Amino acid sequence: MAHQHRGADSLPPTARSRQGTTKRRVHRMVFAGVIMGVVAIACSTGQTDTTTAPPPTVIGMQPTTTTSLESASSSTTDAPSGAGYGGIAIIGDDQIPSTVNPYAPDGDSPIVAIIGQAWLTGVWDIDPTTLELIPEVVTALPTVANGGVVVNADGTMTVQYRVRDEAVWADGIPISGYDFQFTLDTLLELEQTSDARLGYTAARVVRSAAQDKTFSMTLESPTLQFEQLFRWLIPKHAVEGTAFPDDWTDTPWPSGGPFVFDTITPGDRIVMVRNENYWKTDELSGLQLPFLDGVEFRFIEETSSLVRAFTNRDIDVFQPPPSIREVIDPLMDLENNGAVITVLPGRVWEHVNFQFGPRRLETSPNSCNENLAFRRAVMQAIDREAAVAAIYGDLIPPMGSYLDAFSPTLASDAWARYPHDPAAAQELYLQAVQETGRECTAVFSTSANAEIRPRLGKLYVDMFAEAGIPLELALMDSQPFFGEVLPEGTWDVGQWAWAGSVGLAKAVEFHDRFDPQGLPPEGSNFYRWGTSDSSVDDDSTRRFAEIVATMRTSVNAGDLRLLIAEAEAILADQAVILPLFARPVAGAVWGDEVGGYILNISRAGSTWNIENWYRTDR
Repeated sequence: MAHQHRGADSLPPTARSRQGTTKRRVHRMVFAGVIMGVVAIACSTGQTDTTTAPPPTVIGMQPTTTTSLESASSSTTDAPSGAGYGGIAIIGDDQIPSTVNPYAPDGDSPIVAIIGQAWLTGVWDIDPTTLELIPEVVTALPTVANGGVVVNADGTMTVQYRVRDEAVWADGIPISGYDFQFTLDTLLELEQTSDARLGYTAARVVRSAAQDKTFSMTLESPTLQFEQLFRWLIPKHAVEGTAFPDDWTDTPWPSGGPFVFDTITPGDRIVMVRNENYWKTDELSGLQLPFLDGVEFRFIEETSSLVRAFTNRDIDVFQPPPSIREVIDPLMDLENNGAVITVLPGRVWEHVNFQFGPRRLETSPNSCNENLAFRRAVMQAIDREAAVAAIYGDLIPPMGSYLDAFSPTLASDAWARYPHDPAAAQELYLQAVQETGRECTAVFSTSANAEIRPRLGKLYVDMFAEAGIPLELALMDSQPFFGEVLPEGTWDVGQWAWAGSVGLAKAVEFHDRFDPQGLPPEGSNFYRWGTSDSSVDDDSTRRFAEIVATMRTSVNAGDLRLLIAEAEAILADQAVILPLFARPVAGAVWGDEVGGYILNISRAGSTWNIENWYRTDR
């Protein structure tokens, strides 16, 4: 079946998906909202776990035979070595979902993805170690190397998918290329009729073809953005002819994942049972997954109640806030009793940076940011290890590469060239003073609302003083900082956080933030490094602009990796930013009860491999 997609030119281009890329219209509003959104620490203000719950809603999308969690625990199915069939796992979370549909309003919230891993299916998942995309319902992710991506002679690009033969929905209907086509058509319409930005319109699909186990689409021009599509497939046979997403806000479609819905108790819990038609098998034993008979998601908004539920073994798994030491430290004490607490650097990363535009002089008349020696002096004046230890103790190390937040396989530890060295920093600072003929005073601007950045600012004062660099603090409320100072370029030396995202396309897209051709408000280079009004315009900025332009049209993964490495090397060599640390992410599991748990710092969440979990106490 072939489809022609026309009229794409009349649709507004998409520059930010609901999953987290940058929207380039109305920059001041979007910039403020996105930045504050990715760095804010959620504070619970809701109910405790003792609140009386409303009666459950029984969900009809179940396999032919449904087993209750109580009776399921008596399963006698033979099990592979180290893992046994049967039992349930209880997951606690401080978010309450307003929907289970990832494409409904609020469907992009983390809790929907956490629950979604138990019942949704799509083209890709996320490897917890490399943070790279891995195939889910397809035999392989399409690439130039494997022939799945072809750049055609007319300048278009064709992408081909092969659905796994064994993949079926919970009702036994095969997952097919027609589900791909239906998902594409449905989400294109959703983007045209709502403010959803999922990347389908922006992909500019000009034609597509679906068959039983294959799907292909041809895009107007080469772009790596296709890799982010089809995160979750929508079953055509169940959803066609209904109002989407309205009819599916509270009602799930047939599961393509390891579990199916049993009951939903709004605001309290969701109970799922095994999908008897799940198509995945254990890699080692070849036995059908999942191992568990069921899973239960319990929603406990108050942090103390959530921690207490875990401590009392009322829940088996949850993700504690690692930034709150009075929470994480007592949990680590439970490791002597069978708990396993994992803390890893996450996706949200803090960095010190410089403004290169003319309006920085309004804040710091003696700014010397245009001078490379000065920027390198700042890099070596800051003791990153001491900064991290002051905030998180020994939970995480300093960041060696911002690419760790996208994929560690891309990272090169490029900032290792800037060890803390006050004497070297002072020498570089004096060189900058001589070269500029100015005192070179730095003014450090950041948001003062949360504890972390003001605390770091005070540390920087002492660190700069040790290197003989004058530093003044300009702390302010987050609203004017993110809403006015950053987009207008009126800071001198600053700090905030970016959020990394998975997939090569996201790593490529991030470099738009340093594109010399990206002057705000049309572009997103808020640093104004190399822009038309910048104090820096040299071979490095011009080469960086070439790299960004090339990356936007390349779909060859090997070429892109080389370009990303070169881009990072330039940013490090030219001391444009200094990555400090990635905010930690934690996972807690009673390892003497539940096995197979592996923390994933990406949006896939801690349930990314829930089909492989098993009870260790059976």
